[in-house]
Amino acid sequence: MRDASEQPIDGPDSSAPASADHPLVTRRRSLAKAISWRIVGSLDTLLISFLLITYLGPVFGLEHSPSEALGTASLIAFAEVVTKMILYYFHERFWEWNRWGTSLSGQRRKESYSRSTTKTATWRILASLDTMLLAWIFTGNIATAASIGGLEVVTKLILYFFHERVWANIGYGIVAREPAPVSGEPAEARSA
Repeated sequence: MRDASEQPIDGPDSSAPASADHPLVTRRRSLAKAISWRIVGSLDTLLISFLLITYLGPVFGLEHSPSEALGTASLIAFAEVVTKMILYYFHERFWEWNRWGTSLSGQRRKESYSRSTTKTATWRILASLDTMLLAWIFTGNIATAASIGGLEVVTKLILYFFHERVWANIGYGIVAREPAPVSGEPAEARSA
């Protein structure tokens, strides 16, 4: 049995149309989430890339000094800032369009753990493919790129889930809508 905060407003579990008074999630919020996640994600990628290029790279025939490894890891992380900001923004807009797993608690919008988990998985697939491609471009070594992307799956799944849960409790960029008029009710009666 689901708890009241887990009831979706619309989506696969409901045939009801989206509520007109469901809060609007602004593009500002999506952009703020994209920036905050990118900071966390790029720092994680920088650290993972540096460690794997330095210590695992030689196993795959990729010899780098620590300063070269840091330079290559930095290129991967900085390129990721651009590609992932764009990908994350569109991922967020898609999930705002798809309101499955959201509910209202008074005037506050809640997201279920199921929604956060599903968003985590879809984002991780998209983002890990992007990281592997960038790592392959900058290292020239597919095995090192796959290692960076593979380790990132674990660290970023954990980091992203907690990022989503933190943002689920932040009201920034969520705007209440005016209540929908009742059919046949004159405008004067609604404003009284």
